[in-house]
Amino acid sequence: MAKNATLICVPIMGETIEKMAVDIQKAKLNGADLVEIRLDSLTTFNPHQDLKTFIQQHNSLPLLFTYRPNWEGGKYDGDEKPRLDALRLAMELGADYIDIELKVAHEFYDSIRGKTFNKTKVIVSSHNYQYTPSVEDLGDLVARIQATGADIVKIATTAVEITDVARMLQIMVHSQVPFIGLVMGDRGLISRVLCAKFGGYLTFGTLESGVVSAPGQPTLKDLLHLYNFKQLRPETKVYGIIGKPVSHSKSPKLFNEAFKTVGFDGVFVFLLVDDLANFLRTYSSTDFVGFSVTIPHKESALKCCDEVDPVAKSIGAVNCIVRRPTDGKLIGYNTDYVGAISAIEDGLRGKHESSGTAVSPLAGKLFVVIGAGGAGKALAYGAKEKGARIVIANRTYDRARELADIIGGDALALSDLDSYHPEDGMILANTTSIGMQPKVDETPISKHALKFYSLVFDAVYTPKITRLLKEAEESGVTIVEGTEMFLGQAYEQYEKYTGLPAPKQLFRKIMENY
Repeated sequence: MAKNATLICVPIMGETIEKMAVDIQKAKLNGADLVEIRLDSLTTFNPHQDLKTFIQQHNSLPLLFTYRPNWEGGKYDGDEKPRLDALRLAMELGADYIDIELKVAHEFYDSIRGKTFNKTKVIVSSHNYQYTPSVEDLGDLVARIQATGADIVKIATTAVEITDVARMLQIMVHSQVPFIGLVMGDRGLISRVLCAKFGGYLTFGTLESGVVSAPGQPTLKDLLHLYNFKQLRPETKVYGIIGKPVSHSKSPKLFNEAFKTVGFDGVFVFLLVDDLANFLRTYSSTDFVGFSVTIPHKESALKCCDEVDPVAKSIGAVNCIVRRPTDGKLIGYNTDYVGAISAIEDGLRGKHESSGTAVSPLAGKLFVVIGAGGAGKALAYGAKEKGARIVIANRTYDRARELADIIGGDALALSDLDSYHPEDGMILANTTSIGMQPKVDETPISKHALKFYSLVFDAVYTPKITRLLKEAEESGVTIVEGTEMFLGQAYEQYEKYTGLPAPKQLFRKIMENY
């Protein structure tokens, strides 16, 4: 498959030339296309000597020189003249690229008029650390940058919502000039990945996580190996996990690895979404074809779909949305309960026994569900279908009562769960985020109450063994990890997204290596 032309640039932000030289080599070894030398991060900088050293000795990759002043988010706080002199000198010495801010671009171009620099391409950049302007304003900004004589237009804005990125992608895909368009912040992450699909000139990837030159930058490693960046093309279909928070999800790892292995032309991204309806309205093109939905959007997803699968409707929650290719309509499904219920049944049967019997081992059991959100509804519904008696325990009793009435079961305040044991051999299923990273020392029920259960399931899968599961195991109770539910629902989503059978062995292997 032909690689796309979008370059990956690694920002080099060492405090010394020696440190920068080491990082340039690292960037080259790890697959970068060019590096950005952030001159403003050097503690001491001697322009003549240092620029010569870079261009003559540390040029194993194309070099982009940026000397960012603090009025544009950089570290340089001195006089403008020596700053612009240094960038001009970089051109004279044969730098591959320099980056100059729009605010001083006219002045800079005036100072080099009549001189010829064979090699250097000039990027004229504008940064907005507050928000992302309208499409009209972005278009005007492109025109203003072009008018300076820029070789490459660079605009970096800030995502207040993920929908802001759509405006940047719209400008990018229609740009007649080499264009770098990035939206900063966690909500803007997709701009840094999807620019390869929509024709961006370059994106930035950091050498190490956390060492970023702008908010929300992914690592070089993630761009190349998690997102398969070089293989993204205009035809690549976009999938993603919608949630808030969402960065803990393992779905991108799972789906991207599977897509790559079977040669399916898709990319799966993190989608940090505040307003689901607005997100789906904004990304309504046929490029965006499938979404996994997690906390807290599963119930609102139901209202946002054009059609909803009857099972998902009964549950009152959707965790998988697929855009139908024939008419672009959004179809909602719930694949949560299938994965969880079959894993719980396997746990009750014991792996060695055949599942040939028609009667579920859940039949007649008292099944206590913690949580009354989307996943809670799904499990309660699934267990009820299998003949279990349902009890819903929730922090707010009224919500528990409401769900119990719909499903046909009993309700309990979570605070009463410790003293609740009408019988032995009950099943417990936690569907809340209690115990999820970073709050790994939390648990929804005290250890002494666990002995009344025969099996405990936890939907949380980061960490793999939560405090709840650890204490259940110590109490001699069978445990089922959230990974099992995660895998079960992922198989079904993969098939809905791709029309291909789920590579189950591969999925398991990826999760084991995670």
